Amino acid sequence: MLFRFRAAQAADLGILDLGRTRRPKAITTITSIPLCEKWRGQVLKEISRKVSKIQDPSLSDFQIRDLNDEINKLMREKHMWEVQIRGQGGPNYMRGGKVFDEEGKEIPGGGKGYRYFGRARELPGVKEMFEVKKPRVEKGLETRADLRMK
Repeated sequence: MLFRFRAAQAADLGILDLGRTRRPKAITTITSIPLCEKWRGQVLKEISRKVSKIQDPSLSDFQIRDLNDEINKLMREKHMWEVQIRGQGGPNYMRGGKVFDEEGKEIPGGGKGYRYFGRARELPGVKEMFEVKKPRVEKGLETRADLRMK
């Protein structure tokens, strides 16, 4: 009974335990930079947890796809928090870095859009997207000009 009274009293005074409150859906309604940074930090922790969980070898393909979808949704939410923080005059957490492939070539538009994390890259259908298609060079018949050059 006392607990409920203290909780109501804290709510009236504006002293809320943010650890127990839900993350707001309307990000633009939050105008306090420390509060925005706190929620962004919570999203980062959740992303980290899910990226670690997606590596679990016992997960089925459907569970991996669901986890990857959730991670992408959280990445969009993190970006929205960063935009809100930047709009309030806070630090710029957004990296404008370039994304490179295994050979060191820059990927145009890399880092934007849907991404695949961990074992999601090994899913059927996704694996083919990441494979580099090497053009087959068909050796045709030699022409007369090629034969004369030899």
